[in-house]
Amino acid sequence: MEFRPCIDLHNGQVKQIVGSTLVDGNEGTLQTNFSSTHPSSYYAQMYKDDGLTGGHIIMLGPGNAEAASDALAAYPGGMQVGGGINATNARQWLERGASGVIVTSWVFKDGQIREDRLQELLSAVGKEHLILDLSCRRRGDAYYIVTDRWQKFTEVQVNKEAMDYFARFCSEFLVHAVDVEGKCNGIETRLAQSLGEWSPIPTTYAGGVKNIADMETINRLGESKLHATVGSALDIFGGSSMTYQEAVVFHKKHC
Repeated sequence: MEFRPCIDLHNGQVKQIVGSTLVDGNEGTLQTNFSSTHPSSYYAQMYKDDGLTGGHIIMLGPGNAEAASDALAAYPGGMQVGGGINATNARQWLERGASGVIVTSWVFKDGQIREDRLQELLSAVGKEHLILDLSCRRRGDAYYIVTDRWQKFTEVQVNKEAMDYFARFCSEFLVHAVDVEGKCNGIETRLAQSLGEWSPIPTTYAGGVKNIADMETINRLGESKLHATVGSALDIFGGSSMTYQEAVVFHKKHC
């Protein structure tokens, strides 16, 4: 299991937000846990110095391309990038230094999978550089993939059948448990266990991690097959329940 670091960008600034509060056209609903005084490159250099790979840079809306490019320039080949990625612009992000591109919304339309777009992405960047974001929210007893900054439910459940299908097109999955994302109140244990059972390829779980105990739980539930990312809980993002150095030590112990 690896600790996968993150850089979340909103309006060109490194932030930690409660993901479910990000609503188009209504900034008044946004709940921000942390806004950094450091540029994105500061965090990328930190991750590079500590030998952390496979982390992700997420552009939450427009106005973040420059900050994302700065982070990639600081750590070329060390981080993935997502947010507004499609078959037209995916290749340019690899050229800017991304190790892979993360895509969700572009491969869905009206809640359904667009396999033609998955094929376009394959042609543009290759399976080895494509990460599919299957971030989800609970509806009833099931988890459904959500798109457009987690605002829209698709008709696609996160289950073994779906993960086997999507694994044909990509090298990794990134899965945010949106209902607990940014709240530092604990993980979605049922989802983490299911991901460990279902996923045939490397998968990074994100959402609700508050301390090292949660990381150990993910490791146990995922049978050491899941990776995990931590945001708002970390001291480098204003958190008080977990230090970045603790995460690095955990990574070196388990990877």
